[in-house]
Amino acid sequence: MPLRIASLGSSFAAGPSLPPVADKAARRSGANFACLVSKRAGAHLTDLTVSGATLLNLTTDPQECDGCVFPPQVEGLPPDADVVLVLGGGNDIGYIGGIFQDTLSASWLGALAMRLAGTGGAPVQAEQLDVEGLAARFGGVLDAIHDKAPRAQVLVVEYVAVLGPDTRPGRDVSFGADRVAHHQAVRDQLLKATARAAEGREAWCHVVSVDAPSRGHAIGSRKPWVSGFTWKLFYAGGAYHPRAEGMRAVARIVYRKMADLGLVKDDDDDDDDSDDDGEL
Repeated sequence: MPLRIASLGSSFAAGPSLPPVADKAARRSGANFACLVSKRAGAHLTDLTVSGATLLNLTTDPQECDGCVFPPQVEGLPPDADVVLVLGGGNDIGYIGGIFQDTLSASWLGALAMRLAGTGGAPVQAEQLDVEGLAARFGGVLDAIHDKAPRAQVLVVEYVAVLGPDTRPGRDVSFGADRVAHHQAVRDQLLKATARAAEGREAWCHVVSVDAPSRGHAIGSRKPWVSGFTWKLFYAGGAYHPRAEGMRAVARIVYRKMADLGLVKDDDDDDDDSDDDGEL
């Protein structure tokens, strides 16, 4: 029987603007990392990801997106899932939304667009959550997944790094070094909370390290895994989000983790990251 994989999460899992489009309202791609992993493993995939989702949208709160209302994602989780991929938390603390806010605030045109269209579907921080508060919320998501699919191994996938050592303030991004440092600090809080959420759940929950290998592929790098800002990508939902190269890279990392856990066969089919030329 094929492996049953489910994927829950926000836009960094859904893959907005990446063809082919699997669900227009959810801004979900048919080439996100869960799709790529499932194809490689010959698995059946239930993809529940929705761009803009918070952790509460994964467990308790319906989510309205492009005129559609999506129920809490865990409600669609198959109880017999073997593997559950989950990515989230950034929208709960305004991680990507904050980067959009600084970008758009840097010009009168951007400020006008933000008044009319918001931050491209990426929420800004609506409430104050410290590392412990975010970890507790994320832990609640993990427990809800485990309750619904008790025999599944849960893989918590980190966000791809957006800002890295090669990102040049004022050139690769429109804001200065102080705001780059701020957004990197928010990212570090997210990483700490993600790791802390998995503590005590190691029998069935595992963090997939994506941030560290992706920092050399952030905005401004020679072979970026994420897109910078353009107006076309902003309206498509893909600015400051994983490119096709990034999704392929994350899929390789996730598959390796699954192979290490004995969930899939190690087929020695990993391409080297240098194969991605960084061009769209």
